[in-house]
Amino acid sequence: MKNRFLTVLALAIVFFTGLNAYAEPANQQTAVSTADDPLHLVVHKSPTCGCCLGWMEHMHNSGFSTTPNHPEALAQLKLNKGVELRYQSCHTAVSQQGYVFEGHVPAKFVRQFLAKAPQNAIGLSVPGMPLGSPGMEVGDKFMPYQVLLLKKGGDHEVFAKVDTAADQF
Repeated sequence: MKNRFLTVLALAIVFFTGLNAYAEPANQQTAVSTADDPLHLVVHKSPTCGCCLGWMEHMHNSGFSTTPNHPEALAQLKLNKGVELRYQSCHTAVSQQGYVFEGHVPAKFVRQFLAKAPQNAIGLSVPGMPLGSPGMEVGDKFMPYQVLLLKKGGDHEVFAKVDTAADQF
């Protein structure tokens, strides 16, 4: 009986360790980046969303570190952070400074925003899930989109236009 228990316990550890490795990329934080780093983002997302993982990998490859978080009330978290329904996508990243980056915002625009955040801004958004945006790659398919500057009070303006896949980098 004791051996059976230990075998089941060992299998459970192997299973859940493997499942966790599959669900999230291996340690998104680099040795030089910590949660105190201005290039660190906490990414609030569904635990099963693959495109969010693709976006996190894009950010990691661009010098950011990320930590995933899987809140039970993701939609409410977005609203609490000031991201109205019309600006929402699948994940919400939050910087150390409290700025939000909603959806598949390319790293170059996150970096530009953080270097000089506009007054009264809460962050950037790429509403929906445009084909070809970071994390949404499907071969060479691409759909032009806009990166929106989100402002306190619910207004927005265009921060950047992404007309080609090359514009994202």
